Amino acid sequence: MKHRTDCYHCHEIADQVITAVPYQAQVVCDHCGATRVFIPRIEDVDPSGTLGKALKYPVWELVQDATCRNCHVTGPHDIVVSSRILTVRCHNCRFTHFYKFDLEYMAGDEEKGM
Repeated sequence: MKHRTDCYHCHEIADQVITAVPYQAQVVCDHCGATRVFIPRIEDVDPSGTLGKALKYPVWELVQDATCRNCHVTGPHDIVVSSRILTVRCHNCRFTHFYKFDLEYMAGDEEKGM
């Protein structure tokens, strides 16, 4: 999914492309390529859907249709993205994936030997 906002790195208004799969989540700026990688920490049924607290930057609270790995229902999922955590919660069964920030890189870093 995409969320249009100002990039934390280039400060331009651009689409931030959010991808969350069971083994990893990423937020990539469509303008400068700045990428934040989140790794999974917990999967659980959590009524609040956050499993953590937000930090200093604005929190994105989004909704996207997806198929739940737990109940297999395709429907809305809450996606909460902060500077250090990313959670995805099924509206149907409240199964929540909690990802924690792990790695950051900028487009072109791989060309510099990173």
